[in-house]
Amino acid sequence: MLSFVKRIVLAAAFVAAAAAPLGALATTVDSSMIPDGTYVVKVEKVQDPAHLLVRMQNGVETTLPAAGSRTFVAVKANDTLKVSIIKGAVPVFAIQ
Repeated sequence: MLSFVKRIVLAAAFVAAAAAPLGALATTVDSSMIPDGTYVVKVEKVQDPAHLLVRMQNGVETTLPAAGSRTFVAVKANDTLKVSIIKGAVPVFAIQ
């Protein structure tokens, strides 16, 4: 009986340990918290012409707003973009 309980506890611990990284991959970060710079991102969803939900190379998801008069009308889901992020917004991007 005790070995059966141990198996159940070990199985539950294994499932919890295996599922933990999946939860970490779905982390959404505010774009203003991303340091200014140039990044390669994959578009998960085009929310509207001024906002993209993207996944960065480190697995973090964020919603990027277009800066100024820039729009994302030419961007589609699953596109790979090279974006410059300045103060959380995208003034310049290139579809790769």
